[in-house]
Amino acid sequence: MILDSRDITPRRHDSIVSLVPSLTELLYDLGLGDAVTGITKFCIHPRKWFESKTKVGGTKTLDLDRILALQPDLVIANREENTREQIEQLAETCNILLTDVDSLAGALETIQDIGILTGTRDTAFAMAEEIESRFLQLQQRLATRRKILTGYFIWKEPCMVAGRNTFINDMLHHCGLENIFAHRERYPHVRREDLYGEKLTCELVILPSEPYPFSEKHKADFRSIFPRADVQLADGEMFSWYGSHLLYAPGYFENFLDRLRLHP
Repeated sequence: MILDSRDITPRRHDSIVSLVPSLTELLYDLGLGDAVTGITKFCIHPRKWFESKTKVGGTKTLDLDRILALQPDLVIANREENTREQIEQLAETCNILLTDVDSLAGALETIQDIGILTGTRDTAFAMAEEIESRFLQLQQRLATRRKILTGYFIWKEPCMVAGRNTFINDMLHHCGLENIFAHRERYPHVRREDLYGEKLTCELVILPSEPYPFSEKHKADFRSIFPRADVQLADGEMFSWYGSHLLYAPGYFENFLDRLRLHP
């Protein structure tokens, strides 16, 4: 069964399987160590869970038999990160919390929902309040800066970018960056020959560490496409992980902006 808002009530969970890396980290920070029995191979935080918990496949290539063998009384999934078909199969026998996060506000609500559902309400609500406070402080520090026209790439061949209705787009907004691809939906492919307008206006190109592992060797290629832009590598987790990772994002964003070769 896929849980809805009426099902977000406190209950005891003896076996939780997390299919969402950033929410796996949240479960750890909520103190649910013994209750979490299964995670994906991309759930790299915390390290000791990555090394010790049962792996149930990748986020889009789940081993359903392995999940069912853990007899979970709660499976935490995400509409974007997991595949519909596999979640529907699991929902025939498991309780599924199907999250759908495309904004900071949505992330805070998800943290609170998971706190209520897992009996860690006080910790979760305090965390959400602290995250909101840190982002508010960041906004106050950025109040006098102008928006920087930014392109955020998530893949190289083919080139893919973050558009509107994505969590990344909302994070760009919260750290004072204006997404030049916000007129496009979700994660579109873009052809280099079609980027004429973006080439002229783009001031900053962000090449994150995930999902594609951009590195120094890729910067020259993007400088040739966007000769007027500053091309910067970035920690992709800070722009795309919701959950307790958001505690560290405002401080990272402030440091990231300070090292740009721009004068906003």
